[in-house]
Amino acid sequence: MSSHEGTLAGLAGKFGLGEGLVVQELGFDVDCDELVSNAIASVAELVDENYDDVVDAVLLWWREDDGDLVDALVDALGPLTDNGVIWLMTPKPGRDGHVEPEDIADASPTAGLQATSNINAAPDWQGTRLVAPKSRR
Repeated sequence: MSSHEGTLAGLAGKFGLGEGLVVQELGFDVDCDELVSNAIASVAELVDENYDDVVDAVLLWWREDDGDLVDALVDALGPLTDNGVIWLMTPKPGRDGHVEPEDIADASPTAGLQATSNINAAPDWQGTRLVAPKSRR
């Protein structure tokens, strides 16, 4: 394994994603960190917003001015399996488009989700792991 492959596998491991999973990527744009996408694609099938089957996880890139976060989270839940997870990727504090933690904390339960952990995903991006509370499953 090359050091690049090791880096990708290590980064993918932060997301807890593995072989055979389908991950839908939403909101990807030129400002997103391609290494994150590549890392997930190295261990799982990464599909775009046009994919029309169920997915095991959603990678949602979100910036402060992207619209209504609750609506985006509800939409992301649509194709998600019962035990699926949404990784909400937001710019870190001090970066353009930063989303305040309170905004995520307010939007998550409204969309029927709860935040379980955060990761330092890339130099400019952080990830928040969102899941449906067990009582709803």
